[in-house]
Amino acid sequence: MEDKLTLHAYADYIGFILTLNEGVKGKKLTCEYKVSETVEKLVDLLGTLDRWINETPPVDQPSRFGNKAYRTWFAKLDQEAEALVSVVLPADKRAAAPEIAVYLKESVGNSTRIDYGTGHEAAFAAFLCCLCKVGALRVDDQLAIVFKVFNRYLEVMRKLQKTYRMEPAGSQGVWGLDDFQFLPFIWGSSQFIDHPTLEPRHFVDERVVNEHHQDYMFLECIKFINEMKTGPFAEHSNQLWNISAVPSWSKVNQGLIRMYKAECLEKFPVIQHFKFGSLLSIQPVKP
Repeated sequence: MEDKLTLHAYADYIGFILTLNEGVKGKKLTCEYKVSETVEKLVDLLGTLDRWINETPPVDQPSRFGNKAYRTWFAKLDQEAEALVSVVLPADKRAAAPEIAVYLKESVGNSTRIDYGTGHEAAFAAFLCCLCKVGALRVDDQLAIVFKVFNRYLEVMRKLQKTYRMEPAGSQGVWGLDDFQFLPFIWGSSQFIDHPTLEPRHFVDERVVNEHHQDYMFLECIKFINEMKTGPFAEHSNQLWNISAVPSWSKVNQGLIRMYKAECLEKFPVIQHFKFGSLLSIQPVKP
């Protein structure tokens, strides 16, 4: 990756992110969209992961962070992932389950370090990208992929982060965009493009966040930050504070995409965990 060899996987992945970015433009989480059987099954799968958190309460331990009960939770996913993915796939595509399950297991954090970061989030997007490649998800599932599946994934990840006090992986601290996520800021800023009243400067206003978070992914993220962090917003989330000064949502969206390409995918620490298989191939793209 460092020699800027464009991998098919990278091109596929970025293409997938940008297609969804275009698809959610100007739309609310609560808008009407088609929900296919595969989408329903994915929501069920995420519901199972959520239920396992309830069944695996944190243990008493001296250190406040990185609760070891997370490893018990993860071991269950490790064991069941292939079966869970099999159910989501059409019968004639089940042979792809082992490969696709790898991405699912990579998408929930690291069980050794008990941390979670944008590399894990990227693995979940790659998981969804693979489901598109095998034809389990289709073009007309776009809105449901972001608003129903990815949004549910975020809810489960927030619950994991909170319950087991997970550490941020590869975090840049106050200089990073967010401790844990990145994609919902991209897609969430796209949702706001051409909004008649809400501008970037409004998301630092807690009243706006409380009033509109059900409709906008970006505000859901801000709401979670506000719950998890204390002190002035400008201090604990400096990058986001800077973004609130950008005049338009389309400029915010373009800037975040640039930042994502540079920080998340071109920096090795995040992508080193990526498993390149036959679905997201590692063939160089012909110049």
